[in-house]
Amino acid sequence: MYKGQKVVVVLPAYNAAKTLEKTFREIPTDLVDEVILCDDFSTDETSEEARRLGIDHVIRHEQNKGYGGNQKTLYNAALELGADIVIMLHPDYQYTPKLIPSMVNIIGEDLFPVVLGSRILGKGALDGGMPYYKYVANRFLTLFQNILVNHKLSEYHTGYRAFHARVLKGINFQVNSDDFVFDNEMLSQIIYAGYPIAEISCPTKYFEEASSINFRRSVKYGLGVMRVSLAHFLNKVGLMKSERYGKR
Repeated sequence: MYKGQKVVVVLPAYNAAKTLEKTFREIPTDLVDEVILCDDFSTDETSEEARRLGIDHVIRHEQNKGYGGNQKTLYNAALELGADIVIMLHPDYQYTPKLIPSMVNIIGEDLFPVVLGSRILGKGALDGGMPYYKYVANRFLTLFQNILVNHKLSEYHTGYRAFHARVLKGINFQVNSDDFVFDNEMLSQIIYAGYPIAEISCPTKYFEEASSINFRRSVKYGLGVMRVSLAHFLNKVGLMKSERYGKR
């Protein structure tokens, strides 16, 4: 725990058997109370590996529900366990678990209720091997979103996030997409609801076993981000009313 607050790490997993142990071994067990892994109907031995490692809670979907669907299962499970601070960490070792103490400290000290691990602050993304076309797309989409949602983040597309439970309870993430744009919809909801967001610089690694969406799905994601940004703007000025921006 951190000053009496329960800390839970959630791992959205799909075919993560090769990288799971390396990720799990770096999670600071002296700080983290429980770890939950949700296996989104992997075709490898992800669930078996998670049980071998002794992960506290292993959930397996009986059909693939998508990246967003996986997170919905995990956040609901974390809240049911009474989590106060929830860290979403990819089990493909693209993001280092060594930043968990810093993220927990920021939330646990009530400085910010949301923390993002940014690959863009500094030069971590390109140095870590991010494909150049993804870097350029990231910068364009982030600028587009900052303008439309009237906020200022270095990036909206990181998969390394930490939340106070009151944030997860205060937004209606259940209505979001089950696909990759879920992350962006969730940030839009958080900004719309007025929760302040902190960013910390996060090194990232791109390698063969690390999960990454292909070019076609990247284009689909980019169009989805633009749609989310436009919907956010239209809701804010009263020209649209979406249940996404209602309470949970």
